[in-house]
Amino acid sequence: MTVEDQKQPVRLAEHFAASPKFKELFSGGMDLVEETAAFLDGEGRTSAKTLSKTASGLYGSESMRLTTRLMQLASWLLLQRAVGEGEMTVQQAVDEKKNVKLNQFPTRRTGAGWDEMPEAFVSLIERSVSLQRRILNLDEEIYGSDATKAQETKANPVASQRALLETAFDPQFKN
Repeated sequence: MTVEDQKQPVRLAEHFAASPKFKELFSGGMDLVEETAAFLDGEGRTSAKTLSKTASGLYGSESMRLTTRLMQLASWLLLQRAVGEGEMTVQQAVDEKKNVKLNQFPTRRTGAGWDEMPEAFVSLIERSVSLQRRILNLDEEIYGSDATKAQETKANPVASQRALLETAFDPQFKN
């Protein structure tokens, strides 16, 4: 290794995307997408017909949140894989990543109707939220918190105002 090579920053995105840990994450994420699709098209569709009106509405909205969350996570995973396989540069991935919304689609698992939700459905939601947290953490480690904060600010007008307050006042304003 030359002195010039030693001065170059480590490109976490490229290293991570080519790692066995990423391949494991990618495989698990895509398996969850397929498992969710199979459930919603089969057992979930059948189970939804037996729910009360309140639970049925909740099931419909949570199904949309779940599938949208998983599609966003799958998009992030596919971008990282493209970087790892040399199909895309890190900068191209960063540019494309702006369209991926990782911090949206929250699910509150309390309230009317949740006690009627099929156990398998609740498990899929919990696993998708866990995957979302893991990917958010990885995204921050790889691309930095500025990328995550910019994404949050763009998607949430309150976050935008909060970011302005944080900048104007005190860094300890953050939770």
